[in-house]
Amino acid sequence: MASEAQRLTKLRDRLWNQLSTLDDIRLNGHPTQRLPGNLNVSIAGVDGQALLLALQPTMAVSSGSACTSTRIEPSHVLKALGVPENLAYASLRFGLSRFNTEAEIDQVAQEAIATIKVLRRVQYTR
Repeated sequence: MASEAQRLTKLRDRLWNQLSTLDDIRLNGHPTQRLPGNLNVSIAGVDGQALLLALQPTMAVSSGSACTSTRIEPSHVLKALGVPENLAYASLRFGLSRFNTEAEIDQVAQEAIATIKVLRRVQYTR
C-alpha cells in the first residue's frame, strides 16, 4: 500500500503540475496533506458541470466534492475550505486509481486544458 500511495501521489502531482499551467486555476485543499488518488481544483471562468460534460476522460472525474456529486448546489466541504461559491461551482474532482498510467494522466491533462480554453473562449464571447 505504501508504494502504491507514492505512485498515486506522483500521478496526482503530475496532473496538477500540468493543469496549473492554466491561468486562474486553484488547488482545493492542503497542498501536501491530501489523499494520493484525489485532486480537486477550481477553474475560474468555467462551469464545472459544463466542463464535466465536455470531457471524455479515462479516469473518474466529477463536479464538486464527493459529498455533493449528485447535487446542484456548491459543495459544503469546498465552502468550509474557504473556496468562494463561484469557484465551488467551477470545481472538478479527479479520482486516480492503481490502474491509471502516466500516459493517461498526460492525456487527461491535455484534454482538460484544451477544453477549458475553448469553454472560456465561448463564455467570454457571449
